[in-house]
Formats: sequence, C-alpha cells, structure tokens
Amino acid sequence: MTLEETQKTVDNWIKTYGVRYFSELTNMAVLTEEVGELARIMARTYGDQSFKEGEKHDLADEMADVLWVLICLANQTGVDLTEAFRKNLEKKTSRDKDRHKNNPKL
Repeated sequence: MTLEETQKTVDNWIKTYGVRYFSELTNMAVLTEEVGELARIMARTYGDQSFKEGEKHDLADEMADVLWVLICLANQTGVDLTEAFRKNLEKKTSRDKDRHKNNPKL
C-alpha cells in the first residue's frame, strides 16, 4: 500500500466508521499519547526497564497506532505525505550526503 493509498484508506475508514475526525488538537494529543506507548515498549524491550505483569507489548501495533494518527493529522491539514516524504528525503540527502560518512563516531 502506498502512502497515498494509506491516506485514502484512513479517510474512508473515518468517514465510514469513525463519524468524523477528532479535532487537530485532540489528534495531536492522541499522537503524543501513542508515541508514549511506543516509547514504553522500546524502553522495556531495548532499554533497562522491564515489563510489568500482564503489560501489553505489541511493538508493531503501537507503531501502527502512531502511523494511523499521523495520517489522520496529514489528512486533516491537507498534507500529501508522499510529496512531503519525497521533499524531506531530498533535504536530508542534500544536507547530510557527507555528514555521516565523515562522522568518526559512526
């Protein structure tokens, strides 16, 4: 599924099952919440913390939740994620084409 198809799929789901989008500010808060849930799993899986008894830890599902809300925000604000990602990749390539190769820490 392309980013364009994904944006359309989310929009269709919202209009079919979700009644309407939450406000942009609410979705920003939800995105922050979902990133926190992802961070908790990362900290417990790859960091020094451990999972609590019965704690959910589905990394893929949490990543999908983050992506879902980000796509909702893109749809609400008129952002074409395909074009935005293309431009962002060009920016990074231009800015960082030698930066990482010349980093002795890497």
